[in-house]
Amino acid sequence: MELLEICKQAKEVKQQIGMLSASQKNQALLAAADKLLADGKKLMDANAVDMENGRKNHMPEGLLDRLLLNEGRIAQMAEGLRQIAALDDPIGEVLSMKKRPNELMIGKKRVPLGVIGIIYESRPNVTADAFGLCFKTGNAVILRGGRDAIYSNQAITDCIREALQEQNLPQEAISLITDTSHETAREFMHMNQYVDVLIPRGGAGLIRTVVENATIPVIETGTGNCHIYVDESADFLMACEIILNAKTQRIGVCNACESLLVHEKIVDAFIPVLEKRLAEKHVEIRADQNIQKASIPEANVVLAEEADWGTEYLDYKLSAKTVSSVEEAISHINRYNTGHSDAIITKDYANAQKFLNEVDAAAVYVNASTRFTDGFEFGFGAEIGISTQKLHARGPMGLEALTSTKYIIYGNGQIRP
Repeated sequence: MELLEICKQAKEVKQQIGMLSASQKNQALLAAADKLLADGKKLMDANAVDMENGRKNHMPEGLLDRLLLNEGRIAQMAEGLRQIAALDDPIGEVLSMKKRPNELMIGKKRVPLGVIGIIYESRPNVTADAFGLCFKTGNAVILRGGRDAIYSNQAITDCIREALQEQNLPQEAISLITDTSHETAREFMHMNQYVDVLIPRGGAGLIRTVVENATIPVIETGTGNCHIYVDESADFLMACEIILNAKTQRIGVCNACESLLVHEKIVDAFIPVLEKRLAEKHVEIRADQNIQKASIPEANVVLAEEADWGTEYLDYKLSAKTVSSVEEAISHINRYNTGHSDAIITKDYANAQKFLNEVDAAAVYVNASTRFTDGFEFGFGAEIGISTQKLHARGPMGLEALTSTKYIIYGNGQIRP
C-alpha cells in the first residue's frame, strides 16, 4: 500500500478509535495477546528469516539479540498487552475543574493524540508494544520498522490486524510501512497533514535524522550512555552485582551501563574485585591510567581515549574513570551522558541525595541497576520509548505520555463583556 494511502486511512479511523470504550479496547488487547501466542510459530518462522539475513549481513551480537524472537519473548509481548489492558484507561479523565467568578466551569481532560507515527530499528517487540499503548489511549499508529526486522514486523502486524478484525474493529488502528527505503522514511517524516506526533526509537543516527528532517512534532527518545558511579562508601559486593547486571544482562539495550566512575580512594581495592566478575563475561574495559594500574593481569583492559567517555558501545565494553568526589562524578556525567539513566552506589545519604538532585537524566538511581528504566519494570505494561527530552514526556513513556489534554467549559449563557 502506498504511504499516502496508509496515512489517509489512519487519519480516517482515528476518531472512531478515540471514541472506543475502555471495555472495547481491553477486549481487543486481550484478543491480540491470545493471537500472538496462538501464532507463535508463524512469528518465529518469520523472525528466523530476519535473523539469518542479519547474520549474513554481519549484524553485531547486541543487535541480533534485539532482533531475536523466541517463545519467551513472544510470551512477554502478549503479557505486555495483557498488562496494558489491566491498566486504568486515561482517556476522558478530568484533571481539573474550577469555577470562575462569572460562573463558568473550566476543566481539563485527557484526550488521544490522534495518529502516532513510530520509526524504529531492529526491535520487533516494539511493534506489539506500540500498538498496545497507542490503542489503549485511543490513537491510531503507523509503524516504520527497519529493513532488518521487516518479516518479523509484518508477521506481528498481520497477527494484530486479524485480531482487530475478529473484534469488528478497524484494522487501520495499526499499519506497517513495508517500504523500508530511506526515501520513504523521509517522506513519512513530512506527513504532518495526517500524522500528529512522530516518535523515533533507535540509534543516535536515526534519532538525529528524524529530529532534523521531520515536519511532524517529534518526541525525542534517546540513546543510552548510562553511568554508574561507585562512591567511596559503596558496598563492593553490591556494586559488583549491580555493574555486572547493568552491563551484561543485555548488552544491546539503551539502559545498559556503558560508563563507570570510581572514587579514587577505593580504586586499588575495588577494581580487582570488579574485574574478576567482569572477566566472567569477557568485558573489555576502556580505562584511565589509575584504573589500568590497579587492574589484575587477567583483565581485558586498554587505555581509554576521550571518545570513550561519550560512547554507547552496545557491546561487552565499558569505559572506566576515576574521580575525586561526588561533585566530579556529577560534573562528568552531566557532560557525557545522554540524559537517559545514571546510578550511584553509596552508603552516604548526603551523596545519594546530591546525586539524585544534580544529575540531569530522565532516571536517576541509588543502589540499583540502570536496567530498570523500562516501561514494563515501572508498571506501565510496556513503553513506547524512553524520552530523554524535557517537553511533554520524559523517561519511560507509558499511557499518559500518549495523551494530550483539552479544556472543557460549561456555561449558562455567559458572554464576554
